[in-house]
Amino acid sequence: MNEFFFSGSVSTKVDDKNRFVLPQAMRYGLIENGSLEFTIALGLGGALAIYKRSDINKIVKKFQKKQHDARYQKFFTLFFSTLHHTTCDKLGRVVIPAILKKAAGIEGEIVVAGVLNKIEIWPKAKYEEDLDLFLNDTDSDSVLAKMTKEAFALLDEEEEVKEEKLAVLNTQDKVVYEGL
Repeated sequence: MNEFFFSGSVSTKVDDKNRFVLPQAMRYGLIENGSLEFTIALGLGGALAIYKRSDINKIVKKFQKKQHDARYQKFFTLFFSTLHHTTCDKLGRVVIPAILKKAAGIEGEIVVAGVLNKIEIWPKAKYEEDLDLFLNDTDSDSVLAKMTKEAFALLDEEEEVKEEKLAVLNTQDKVVYEGL
């Protein structure tokens, strides 16, 4: 069975009521237990992020274990005070809360981008600037080139971990492990 992930991007406009239309395919990816409910939050790098309710619940459970750690208090305050649980209207429109719109610097046009387990909302100008940097980067020592190499190296990590585990097993255990 294939696991669902968000991908693709679309440019759209935010109307005068801070609404935009979430693409239908992305809306389908947010449905859980027959319900289209999700959370909009601050994302990384200047974007907003839309998470499935189950994913935000996993994040909350992990953060709760660290809620009394002073190192994270400022982050927790900003992150959780700007989380907004919401849904779409019948036309697929989502309201961007004013505080999140301001935080992301969204004015008119946005790019809605599927990124694995979340949907990112970018100011169109920022998204296009980052895309241009990515597409026109020919310097093999650039930060972006290094990030790309590191990201694709993640594809090999699982195989390396498996090989490390196999190295410490005896012959009988290896046969059982490989059969799993």
